[in-house]
This record gives sequence, structure tokens and C-alpha cells, in this order.
Amino acid sequence: MKEIKAAFAPQKLSAVTDALRKVPGYPGMTVMKAEAHAAPAPRAKTSIKDELKDSIPRVRIEIVAPDEVAEGLMEAIVAVVSTGAPGDSVVWMSDVERAAFVRKTV
Repeated sequence: MKEIKAAFAPQKLSAVTDALRKVPGYPGMTVMKAEAHAAPAPRAKTSIKDELKDSIPRVRIEIVAPDEVAEGLMEAIVAVVSTGAPGDSVVWMSDVERAAFVRKTV
């Protein structure tokens, strides 16, 4: 099992969702609001107001998927969120030692 996480611009969420739904075996995802901060600028911050200006709204998603599906999911996300701008998005994949998908029974 793999866990795929990504943080990207909120306006990309619909396109990411559409791309993921096209990947066979897509198991669904968790979506959260997030804030990102850029790498430190060479200038010194003078107040908390200046610090808060560096906060960038992001969407963060998490997906746990079988190994054979994970690479396709990651490629789909990267293809949609890539803009060429440094620090615009981040996508990463980690091993999951154990997972249980709990389903509601009727």
C-alpha cells in the first residue's frame, strides 16, 4: 500500500478530482484546507502582519491505494498541478505498512 499526499492551489481541485477518477482503481481521497508558507525571503520580517502575508491558501489531499494503482494516481496529480513555478505544489508518496478500509454495512 502507498499513501499519496499533495498540496496545491485550490482552483486545481476540480481538475485533480476529474483526473483521479479516470485512473482505474482510484479508491477516493480525503480533502482538507491548508496554508503554505514559502521559503524564507532574504528580507527580515518586521511584524506578525508581514508573516501572515506569506501564507498561501492550499488544498491538501491524501489517498491510500494499492501499490499497482499508486503510481498512476501520482502521475495524474502531477500532470494537473504542474505549472512550472517554483514551490507551487508538492506531491509525495510514502509506504503504508498497514491499512484497513472500513465500510458501512447496511
